[in-house]
Amino acid sequence: MAALGGGYFKTSYEADLALVDTRLRRVALGALVVALLVLPRFASGFVLDLVSQAAFAAIGALALNVLTGLAGQISLGHAGFLAAGAFTTAALVERGLVSPLVTLPATALVGGVLGLVVGMPSLRLKGLYLALGTLAMHHVVLYAAGEMQARAGGNTGFTIPPPRLGGLVFRGTVAWYYALVVLAALVLLLVVNLQRSRAGRAWMAIRDRDVAAASVGIDVARYKLSAFVWSSVVTALAGALFAYHRGFVSVEAFGFFVAVEYIAMIIIGGLGSALGAVLGAAFVTLLPYVIDALVAGVSPDAAQYYVFPAKFGAFGLLMALFLLFEPLGLVGIWRRVRNWFALWPFRHRPLRASS
Repeated sequence: MAALGGGYFKTSYEADLALVDTRLRRVALGALVVALLVLPRFASGFVLDLVSQAAFAAIGALALNVLTGLAGQISLGHAGFLAAGAFTTAALVERGLVSPLVTLPATALVGGVLGLVVGMPSLRLKGLYLALGTLAMHHVVLYAAGEMQARAGGNTGFTIPPPRLGGLVFRGTVAWYYALVVLAALVLLLVVNLQRSRAGRAWMAIRDRDVAAASVGIDVARYKLSAFVWSSVVTALAGALFAYHRGFVSVEAFGFFVAVEYIAMIIIGGLGSALGAVLGAAFVTLLPYVIDALVAGVSPDAAQYYVFPAKFGAFGLLMALFLLFEPLGLVGIWRRVRNWFALWPFRHRPLRASS
């Protein structure tokens, strides 16, 4: 790979296929890994819980970004997929099947079947009609979960014991911090590679123009269904993680506002970008705590009445502003900042080799 004053230019297929293709990015990635590994030694439990929440949100945002950002299939039922995974785990735990080696494959299977069923209308529906179809699925899943919760002995929900793998029990803030960060990193790596694969290129072609994609031999129906199935499987597994992490599952945790949050994540972060999904997940996760602090600072007595409306309004306003003024989201801002530093001070630098 060669480096010029305007940036990096790839000169081989090996350089083009590399995930971390420059020395600066390798150093930055190494520094980030070290920081995440040592963070529990210096940060409080509250900070670790915030990072864990952001990592969990990143898993769901990456799954939705594949469906909407790459494949162009609008979905308002993301919270329904999460609920399906969480309540599948709860149902198995109620029947004594508490091992993740049983619950996670079963959850993935339920998510895949649900994604296949919901994806069928995508073969005939587009845009608003498809969004309304996924929203209907959301309400159907929540209705079934509510009936299950009521039949189990009340409306309080289900208590989930900590997951156990042999002698290893995932319990405590630090254990879940490492588990969720590692899982989020694995999903990110999977999505980045998937985006560069044959399926990823087919999804992006369908997103841009499905008629043109079909004209060059892409099986549009197959790839649309595969996007729904892949996204629903990962989201259902995220729902199972939610159940184990929280130790409690209730219908109230999967309202429509959750779907709005995930849509906000991929729009604010940047549609179609894996990095954007992660940045958006972190931004939306931290935003409510910032609003809490601001509202409480202005009027502590009225905070309990205005926090939720402020959160909901902030998500809507931010999505509108990003769609109008920054369609590429936070990742677009990051790229412009990076390019500014790469081009400054607007002069040519001698050509040099870079590993």
